Amino acid sequence: METVDFYDRSLYINRELSWLEFNKRCLAEAEDKTNPLLSRVKFLAIAYGNMDEFFMIRVPGMMGGGVADSALNLGPDSFEDQDEFITAVTSKVSRLVEAYDMCWSALNKELWEKNIRIRKLDSLDATQREWINEYFRERVYALLTPLALDVSHPFPFISNNSLNLAVKMKRGDSEFLYARIKVPITILPRFVKINSDADAEGVDLICLEDIVKANISTLFPGMEIIGVYNFRVTRNADVKVTIDEACDLMAAVETSLDSRDMGFPVRMMVEEDMPASIISLFGKNLKLKDNQIHKVSVGGMLLTDLWEIAGLNFPKLKDKPMTPYCPPEFSEEACIFDTIKEKDWILFHPFESFDAVVNFIRESANDPLVQSIKICLYRIGKDPAIIRALMKARDKGKTVSVLMELRAKFDETNNILLARELEKMGIHVVYGPVDLKVHSKLLQVVRLEGEHLVRYTHLSSGNYNTSSAKQYCDISFFTANQEIGNDVGELFNALTGYFGPREYKHLLVAPLTLKSSLIEKIRREVDHKMAGKNAYIVMKANGLVDSDIIAELYKASVAGVKIELNIRGLCCLRPGVPGVSENIRVTCVVDRFLEHSRIYYFLNGGNEEMYMGSSDLMPRNLMVRVEAIFPVLDKEMLALIRDNIMNIHLADNVKARQLLPNGEYTMVPRPAKAKKVHSQRWFLENRGVWHGQR
Repeated sequence: METVDFYDRSLYINRELSWLEFNKRCLAEAEDKTNPLLSRVKFLAIAYGNMDEFFMIRVPGMMGGGVADSALNLGPDSFEDQDEFITAVTSKVSRLVEAYDMCWSALNKELWEKNIRIRKLDSLDATQREWINEYFRERVYALLTPLALDVSHPFPFISNNSLNLAVKMKRGDSEFLYARIKVPITILPRFVKINSDADAEGVDLICLEDIVKANISTLFPGMEIIGVYNFRVTRNADVKVTIDEACDLMAAVETSLDSRDMGFPVRMMVEEDMPASIISLFGKNLKLKDNQIHKVSVGGMLLTDLWEIAGLNFPKLKDKPMTPYCPPEFSEEACIFDTIKEKDWILFHPFESFDAVVNFIRESANDPLVQSIKICLYRIGKDPAIIRALMKARDKGKTVSVLMELRAKFDETNNILLARELEKMGIHVVYGPVDLKVHSKLLQVVRLEGEHLVRYTHLSSGNYNTSSAKQYCDISFFTANQEIGNDVGELFNALTGYFGPREYKHLLVAPLTLKSSLIEKIRREVDHKMAGKNAYIVMKANGLVDSDIIAELYKASVAGVKIELNIRGLCCLRPGVPGVSENIRVTCVVDRFLEHSRIYYFLNGGNEEMYMGSSDLMPRNLMVRVEAIFPVLDKEMLALIRDNIMNIHLADNVKARQLLPNGEYTMVPRPAKAKKVHSQRWFLENRGVWHGQR
């Protein structure tokens, strides 16, 4: 029998192409007419945002100029030939951008049919034209700075993803002159509501740049305007935090943010009719190659600003509002400590309310028996509820310790400001190990009960963020199990002290034991199969990239172990390869709420094991982050999660897609008479019911 090389490149889907496939799945939701119209606009905004991030984070690594090209991320998920790789990615990006344009064109027509009218200048009546001119004079003009582009002026810095106008003009018989104007969409809305009584049931909108274009002569008096064209530049945002002995982590992160703003250009999007002379001028000064300059329709530059359209007040064009269920045991009136002490609790957000977590922190702040609160914050968002509760706890004399991860990508500035605010209140704020990003979701409250200190612990797959908790599917676990509490206490001590090997009875902690333990459990399923027992593995995560984990799953498949993978985003494992991965099925769900929970299940010869927590199956999670996943020790709870979360996800035949051997996705087939299983709708309809709480 021929020996299989489980690290052979052909067995791995390139991670960049897999990333783009996720964008394609978001686009498919925008195209799906069974979704409400404004929800489809939301999905297109997500797809645009994902593409921006792809260029800011992944493309610099492909070009050899970003952190993403580090040795950590290279491996069998790369093309052997770099030119072939670049060609494949470029081709896929081009097809996606074209599809985005077509999707927006269709959505815009449907928006008009529903009286949401994004008007062009030539469709305005005299009253509307006068209104936008007045808006320009009163709200816009003072914010604009026209910058000439000639030998007497330095070429202006084009900030990352800003919306700009390139102006071509002339004065009399002179040569053509050029200028750049930055459109102030960070100050004013991109889509401006026109004050019009044309239709009380609808809304007339116009893009801010069109208002500027309509009044462009005001900025260049005496000039003949030849043309005005939209463009934007995307820069490398994949920066490395460099720390030396002379600076602290916060200072290093702040310095890195400055360099992010100045990252080298990786893409310029230009309006499709922009003259070659202007394209050449910008391309030369920005040092861009021809294949880095992308011509798109005007609609192709609406981008993430489509969130403004998705947020319009048209309830009939959106998903029906959902009121998350909050168990009465976690209400503000309940004693949550008694609730947790009686039994372990699992809540599934957003179907079950994140208020339970906020109320737990608030009660901890007010409870006179509580001695200390420790929490890991990664993306906290703008809602001050949790921050206020922590400050109140400190005011009441409790010891409050916050592990604030300053390097949470694109949340660095917010986290730095919060860290300083907490420090001013006398809260102990630490930033974690210098060489490891802390991604664990941990909260622990220590309470004096009689003569004993009792630990109450919350672990999660999601952030302590009241906003994302309404949009992300995440699992919350509350426990008074003192062994798990001791493990979490040890991990906090490692994070606030010196991180290194420690003994954990239940937690699997990266980068220490998590990866090796998962590999050991995969191999154990192989042993069970070889011994004639049933063997079964389920892994639900946001990404599967780590080649060692993938190789072990291949080996288990060859041994006959049945493997179900539910991977929302990147997946480099290639299922269905004869002789290698025939026993592996990969599915994903893209739906109203973002799938974010992580579940790792092993049949273990009938003695089932399940772990949940913060970690995905990517090198960064397993090697350069502090992650923690926890076991579900109660067998009754394990069965509830298995049957009512895990298996419902796996049974989805409405929103689920399955990964094909060629790296593309197709809808999970549903036989004609098969019952429809729409997982997120099931969770919505059964919130609070599935575990007997309602």
